[in-house]
Amino acid sequence: MNPLDTRPRPSVAPAPHVPRQGRAGTAVPHEPTSRPPRVDQPARPASRLFGLEVAPFTMAEVLERAARSVETRERLMLGVLNAAKVVNLHRDEVLRTSLLECDLLLADGQSVVWASRLVGHPLPERVAGIDIFESLLAEADRRGHRVYLLGATQEVLDAVLRVVAQRWPGLVVAGSRNGYFDEEQSGEVAEQIRASRADLLFLAMSSPKKENFLGRYGDQLGVPVMHGVGGSFDVMAGVVRRAPEAWQRAGMEWAYRLVQEPGRLWRRYLVTNTTFVWMTLRERYRPLPLFVLPASPSRHEVGSQAAVSHPVAPQLPVRPLAPPVTVVTAAPTVRLPSQRRPSDLPVGAVTGHARSTGHG
Repeated sequence: MNPLDTRPRPSVAPAPHVPRQGRAGTAVPHEPTSRPPRVDQPARPASRLFGLEVAPFTMAEVLERAARSVETRERLMLGVLNAAKVVNLHRDEVLRTSLLECDLLLADGQSVVWASRLVGHPLPERVAGIDIFESLLAEADRRGHRVYLLGATQEVLDAVLRVVAQRWPGLVVAGSRNGYFDEEQSGEVAEQIRASRADLLFLAMSSPKKENFLGRYGDQLGVPVMHGVGGSFDVMAGVVRRAPEAWQRAGMEWAYRLVQEPGRLWRRYLVTNTTFVWMTLRERYRPLPLFVLPASPSRHEVGSQAAVSHPVAPQLPVRPLAPPVTVVTAAPTVRLPSQRRPSDLPVGAVTGHARSTGHG
């Protein structure tokens, strides 16, 4: 989807509604004529990169967009793009779908900004996911917004809550939950988020769990601003060190992480970085066509069998054809006159013979 698409979106505020047919066949709430207008987008066109449309937003514009989404209660799903995602999105359907469903897709890595300039669709600046996270917390502190933190281990989450209370005492922590819950508990977690009346939801959950959770419950949470923060909880809790600002400005955060864990990361970065350079050169001369979301009914889980809502009839799962069955017919038995007939044998002997040959 185009992140700068100005078509109206369903309001996340709970209200009586008349069902209508929305995107991908889902029923969405009726939009009253008195609702505030959609937040304006910058006049700059989106940068088309690697089959995606990346929003040319600065950090200030992202914060303003988020603040107005909280005010109008319109959904704003934030997503970020870096070199690793560019390399993997072509073969990872879950990742690709999660990026296409974002309302704003932003350049998380400096390498993406450099690539945008090389291919002729320059982005104004890097807007890193962890910087968005901390900046939104600062805005929530200033505006008194309600925040829900979801993900990581309980130990890491407790450390994040302590840091938030110290650095941003003005914001309201509407609730928190670690990311270790199974599918059966997902509905309960979603209800806790909805009941918290949060303005912003930050998810530190791995893929595809995060995408599946948002795909199933995102429209029911009543939270206008949602942002998947990846490993930002670990950084804020002090479990992982972030590169110094000089390394960040130089686009060398990957090298800083490599220095910390060379044995684990050297092969990954060698393959990822080499592939990204090759893909950027190809994009310069033969840009990829835009990816689009499939025109299919709404999904409860990314990559799973679609669940179709009324009035469209449900689709049955496609079952593989059973292999052909070969029927083997036993050849007739020819007995010599000297051989005893089965009728001459005791009853038990006939039964036992039939069971042993499978014809009883």
